[in-house]
Amino acid sequence: MAYPDKLLAEDEEVVRHLHPHWLTLARPVLVLLSVVGGTSFGAALVPSGPAQGTVRTLLAGLALVLLVVAVLRPVLRWRTTHYVVTTRRVLLREGVLARRGRDIALSRIAEVSFRQSLGQRLVRSGTLTIESEGDGGTTVLERIPDSDGVQQLLVALVEEDADRRAREDGDRHGVPWQWV
Repeated sequence: MAYPDKLLAEDEEVVRHLHPHWLTLARPVLVLLSVVGGTSFGAALVPSGPAQGTVRTLLAGLALVLLVVAVLRPVLRWRTTHYVVTTRRVLLREGVLARRGRDIALSRIAEVSFRQSLGQRLVRSGTLTIESEGDGGTTVLERIPDSDGVQQLLVALVEEDADRRAREDGDRHGVPWQWV
């Protein structure tokens, strides 16, 4: 079962389940390599003597703190950020310890747009903007993989949802949906 199955209605299906683009992890990986390499090099430079063990332990402790802050935190944040598109809504979930979430019904989406810089086009990433009716307003999702494809998918799903609701309204009123 996929991540959001417990959040879905009976007739709702997951269409796309995304995390922020993988390039979000580029900086933490570079920091990891730099800290491990720098700490190893620094530990090798510590002169032998009675303080050698203490200095190396301090270096390792400093490196560990740096790795937790600059590597583990961003990786956990990336892993716990979910953008889920279903046949009925868009679910947004993020947070490691404290969680935040937002659901946007397809019927409330007024407009979906995307923006890509040249660099984002090269790695197939971008910013997705969802305009919704009501209190929610505008939702901006940055570093979305395949942002133009997700935008097209959302537009198609919004149209399908409107058609489905029109058919259901027609069935309730005894009118064929084509006449509604």
